[in-house]
Amino acid sequence: MFVAIIFALVIVGSIIFHFWSPWWWTPVASNWGNIDDNIILSFWVTGTVFVVVCLFMAYCVWRYRYRPDRKAEYKPEDKKLEFRLTLITALGVAALLAPGLVTWNQYISVPKDAMKIEVLAYQWGWNFRLPGNDGALGTTSVSLISDENPYGLNPEDPNSKDDILVMDADLHLKINQTVKIELRSLDVLHNFYIPQFRAKMDMIPGIISYYWFIPEKKGDFEILCAEYCGLGHYVMRGRVLVDDEKDYSNWLARQITYEKMLAQKSVEKKLLIAENKN
Repeated sequence: MFVAIIFALVIVGSIIFHFWSPWWWTPVASNWGNIDDNIILSFWVTGTVFVVVCLFMAYCVWRYRYRPDRKAEYKPEDKKLEFRLTLITALGVAALLAPGLVTWNQYISVPKDAMKIEVLAYQWGWNFRLPGNDGALGTTSVSLISDENPYGLNPEDPNSKDDILVMDADLHLKINQTVKIELRSLDVLHNFYIPQFRAKMDMIPGIISYYWFIPEKKGDFEILCAEYCGLGHYVMRGRVLVDDEKDYSNWLARQITYEKMLAQKSVEKKLLIAENKN
């Protein structure tokens, strides 16, 4: 009886803690309310299973407690019970997966008016690339990556010249601007995660993964790497700052283009050659 009461108290305590916990939801900063709906559905399905299983265990502990005049039944298998449990489990898994597949389809179906932003991950930091006045990102190649060309941009591609290079862990976005995030990794597996946006995706070397969102709330939001990527994984952080149009334009004007970076590198190289001659 004591064990059965403990099980019942665990159920009651878990439910109270779940609904009274102060960290129930963080503010939604993007358009993915349907992800929240899936999380809530998962809570209800798994929570119901948790309560039912614990109540059943408490009942079994009380109902089949030891008695000197009672003998345990030997029943190594029960095909009817196994079939029922398999069916119930399958229905529960379907209830969890089906809405998630719908949300996933929306998550990767990018609107045509989305602005492309490239996220470049490396051990252990973030860089970003935005399109210039032509509205297009230049092509890249792993073979072109070097200290002078950390993004691996193709210098022969005219679309590369005005690409805006953000060699910093802070990314600014304009509020209500639809954004397609294209993810690249230079070395190992990473994961670009903005918790309050309900947005994350693995970054696999050699593959460009992507998703989209709309930043609908001004603010300062943390970027995390959600995939263990080595000793410095814990410091791989950044920020997304959602600005109004004026603040965003001011930030954008302070960034350097690929063409300007090439010009700076050329000047630095000439100065270094001149110094060596002297």
